[in-house]
Amino acid sequence: MSPRRSLLHRAVLVPVAVHLLSACGNTPARDTTTRAPVVPVSVDTVTRGTTAAAVSATGTFGSRDEIPLAFKIGGIVARVLVDEGATVQRGQLLASLDLREITATVDKAQTGFDKAQRDQARVQRLTVDSVATLAQLQDATSTLEAARSDLITATVNREYATIVAPEAGIVLQRLVTAGSTVSTGTPIMKLGGTRRGRVLRVGLPDRDALRVQPGDAATVRFDALPARTFTGRVLLVGRSADPRTGTYAVEITVSGADALPSGLVGAVSIVVRGATGGATRGASVSVDALLEADRDSATVYTVAAGREVPIELIAQPQRVRVTGVSGDRAMIEGLAPGARIVTRGAAYVTPGARVRIVTADTLAAALNVTAAPAGSATRTAVQP
Repeated sequence: MSPRRSLLHRAVLVPVAVHLLSACGNTPARDTTTRAPVVPVSVDTVTRGTTAAAVSATGTFGSRDEIPLAFKIGGIVARVLVDEGATVQRGQLLASLDLREITATVDKAQTGFDKAQRDQARVQRLTVDSVATLAQLQDATSTLEAARSDLITATVNREYATIVAPEAGIVLQRLVTAGSTVSTGTPIMKLGGTRRGRVLRVGLPDRDALRVQPGDAATVRFDALPARTFTGRVLLVGRSADPRTGTYAVEITVSGADALPSGLVGAVSIVVRGATGGATRGASVSVDALLEADRDSATVYTVAAGREVPIELIAQPQRVRVTGVSGDRAMIEGLAPGARIVTRGAAYVTPGARVRIVTADTLAAALNVTAAPAGSATRTAVQP
């Protein structure tokens, strides 16, 4: 046999022999793949439950009475005595116009009134002596009344050439400075009154506004304070829709928020009482388990039931429908009661990932040293 033929023969037979030996178990197969790290997680068992329906909205926190302040007449602004954020008391002087022209108008009206008063008195004496007629007396009296009205008007205008605080509150906006020329009714500043407190204002569509009632409990979270949760109650529900937005105004009192500045954006969840269909029945899970929310659907990761710690399990994604959220529990459809789903640590899990169930005490420390898998940063958890 030639050397070339011998080499070809060996090249064909060797792989076949290796394959046969592996099939018979005489040569163990080698795993050359790198196993993905095990993700520590907590699990929750799906239970059958009922949760009160909730209405969610976003609005702005501020004084219930926001009062725009303006001069009754136009003129040149002489002084603005407060800045934005200043706390003022009822009756405090806030701004004034240049009074020279206004005072001259009052003086002129006073002079006209004094003359009309003298003329009317003289005609009245002449009428007694039958020198002046009754018609002349009536004309003089009418002139006097007109002069009195002009004087009252000028005096009132002078009084409204200054702006005083109608109630105690906080200056929300300062819109002009000294030296500005303003016309009648031009807003000078906006005052947030404290007499009726402060509220979170939201706009609700008609289907939600019909379900909400004054007194309904609410939970409020502010974007600027993500770590804090405030409680409140519905104070007022509007009876007519805003012509621009088509929504109904709803005001919610917020407990413990007196020190917060006006203008904060807050998200509110209102628990509806006594509305038809207000309670949602279904499978109840922790909101920590819900990921990749899209409208009323979300993804959860399930693991095999009947296994206890520290057995490693495979997590599989499943899409579910969210029918309601109340506090830290969500009602879902698509999973049977008794199923086990990943809760804390779910954001680090990928389809088919190996997970190890750990206790809540050790999970936080474990996640601090466990890197999130590629792509997990784009997944969004559902917020209650």
